[in-house]
Amino acid sequence: MTAFPVGTILGYPRIGPRRELKKAVEAFWAGRIDQQELERTAAELRAKTRDRLAARGLGRADSAIPESFSFYDHVLDAAVTVGAIPERFEDLRDADGSIGLAAAFTIARGEGERAPLEMTKWFDSNYHYLVPEIGPQTSFSLSSERLVREVEEARAAGFVTRPVLVGPVTLLALAKAADGAPEGFDPLTRLDDLLPVYGELLARLRAAGAEWVQLDEPALVSESLPAAPTILGAAASRAYAALGSATDRPSIFVAAPYASLGENLAVLATAPIEAIGLDLVRGEVPAAVPGLAEKTLVGGVVDGHNIWRGDLAGAFARLEALRELGAAAVSASTSTSLLHVPHDVDDESKLDARLVSWLAFADQKVAQVVTLAQGLVEGRGAIAAELDAASTALADRLGAPGVRDGSVRERTAALTAEDFSRGDYETRVAAQEAALDLPSLPLTTIGSFPQTGEIRRARARYLRDEVTKEDYEDFLREEIRRVIDLQEDLGLDVLVHGEPERNDMVQYFAEHLDGFDVTEHGWVQSYGSRATRPSILWGDVSRPAPITVDWSAYAQSLTAKPVKGMLTGPVTILAWSFVRDDQPLAETANQVALALRDEIADLEAAGIGVIQVDEPALRELLPLKKDDQPAYLRWSVDSFRLATAGAAPATQVHTHLCYSEFGVVIDAIRALDADVTSIEAARSRMEVVADIAGSGFDHGIGPGVYDIHSPRVPSADEVEALLRRAVAEIPERQLWVNPDCGLKTRGYEETNASLRNIVEATRRVRAEVPAAV
Repeated sequence: MTAFPVGTILGYPRIGPRRELKKAVEAFWAGRIDQQELERTAAELRAKTRDRLAARGLGRADSAIPESFSFYDHVLDAAVTVGAIPERFEDLRDADGSIGLAAAFTIARGEGERAPLEMTKWFDSNYHYLVPEIGPQTSFSLSSERLVREVEEARAAGFVTRPVLVGPVTLLALAKAADGAPEGFDPLTRLDDLLPVYGELLARLRAAGAEWVQLDEPALVSESLPAAPTILGAAASRAYAALGSATDRPSIFVAAPYASLGENLAVLATAPIEAIGLDLVRGEVPAAVPGLAEKTLVGGVVDGHNIWRGDLAGAFARLEALRELGAAAVSASTSTSLLHVPHDVDDESKLDARLVSWLAFADQKVAQVVTLAQGLVEGRGAIAAELDAASTALADRLGAPGVRDGSVRERTAALTAEDFSRGDYETRVAAQEAALDLPSLPLTTIGSFPQTGEIRRARARYLRDEVTKEDYEDFLREEIRRVIDLQEDLGLDVLVHGEPERNDMVQYFAEHLDGFDVTEHGWVQSYGSRATRPSILWGDVSRPAPITVDWSAYAQSLTAKPVKGMLTGPVTILAWSFVRDDQPLAETANQVALALRDEIADLEAAGIGVIQVDEPALRELLPLKKDDQPAYLRWSVDSFRLATAGAAPATQVHTHLCYSEFGVVIDAIRALDADVTSIEAARSRMEVVADIAGSGFDHGIGPGVYDIHSPRVPSADEVEALLRRAVAEIPERQLWVNPDCGLKTRGYEETNASLRNIVEATRRVRAEVPAAV
């Protein structure tokens, strides 16, 4: 057996420093390049990644470099590899039964009447994965050898890399029952049928030159999945007893990121595997358990979730404590894959140099791992200078101007219970009905309209000082007028201004709030080819001036129909930023909430009677451990209520949640006390309405009828069927009609067609609603 590398990472960003993969994939979808050119671009990106990691100190021949590339999503990759695809896509297989790249894209994005796989959040991150569909009849077989080919590709270039794949327990634990499966069917019951395919893949990887394989099993740390930790532990025991007993395989490294393994450490310690990865950023150094003497413990001490340089001396101390557990060896690693952080802070030419000294993006985190690995081999003294430099930077960060603002802290300290309560809901409903006079099943959208190439070019020209501020704002006003006219023509009831002035729903606010900075190239994959640039929340937050008021007021001046003011909520601003880690999140959330409260007051003063405060990340930040969840739900709900509680009764407050597993946080959503909540429901074919109906939820609710993450245009009949299912289970007086999410990523042709079909479907259902309720 080849020793595990003393320093490694669990994964690396795969989109490219300048989003090269995104651009190539979208060019392929648009027909501008063929698959051969796409494959060539991807191969070049993988080669550059290997060279980049080797240049930063990871070994070329010791399996330290992970082979973690994906064209779209690593969960989809695992499902495709083992042939676990829904029956509606079976005809996409090649003649030999394999599933090619074009077929995988179709499964991800849908086609015609074939709906794509459902999408949801990957544990407590802002990454979205595709949910496998598995039933009693799903036939598992090795259907893709792409990972094998990538190992061979690396070997030909002189690298011995470590292939990375979602482990069998996590793959099944994250899956949903396929259409037609018996009620209550659990995909985890198919584990014994799946394991031979994993065994076959391990043998192929070994033959290709892999000496180690990394199987990611984050399900083993979670207490938020349908299966209990003990059930998942028993499944892992069975899975790794089988895989570990195979004679023709690489050494097995099971990584368990995102939280503490807890009692499941003992399960892996007694399994016939060679290495175990522990998240020591979200979890603590565990107590010793039997079996560790034969294992390598891989300590995830460098934060893969966030971008702070952090306490490197503390990280090394945790590795030293890990050694005391009696393991055969200890290695240094990141806590998670680095797919959650940007590539390289050295690319940021516009950030303040002092702020840069506090930061570590993916490449800097690789260097930190290499430093810690050197310390494990040569002793603490060999890396004393690096540890001291990190400690100095941390101290400088904590004492820098703006990190603590006395006036902000005085305001949060003065909050009382009344600041978090808006009053009786029924009183608000009566006031809003009188003020708005909306029809049954009111039609609206979530906020953004397509960000066209023309909009992006105009913004880029403005940022390069090629056009004046006045000319740019004239362009934006004309775009807003066009969007308002379009919605009037479509027949929507509550309009939006379309957000042409916004580059991103969080970054736009970060650019206007004190305590934030934004990056030039800090792109992070969100899902598929989509990436965001999370802002950096480094200090106390306040609002120096109104942010959205002028644009909303202008839009309202163009129509007699109500126009929604559009804000991003405090939890989502935190979740989709790289947030400071030197104080509790609750304190930071309240600071952001007060800034939004001031914005809402100014919107009301400008005549805006409907205000949406989006919280799509509410479920995302829910801790994976049940004991930690009540405190999170308390402060997250409180921050939303703090932001909105100052609104007048006649002001209708909306919120929006997407891909957030409504049923999991139904009590928290009710506690938000928003007048109307819109949620994702189309991709899951309105499954969520059962949770809504069963919960007794009595506020306004808009289950989405148009999946905007797919290029498909839903027909009027399809939308009508979704609406009828909603009307059958939820009182008509509560229901709103809307897409799943904002329309920013879609084109106008598909947007117009989809919205017209939604309007037509709503017209049909409205005609029968009085007889149905």
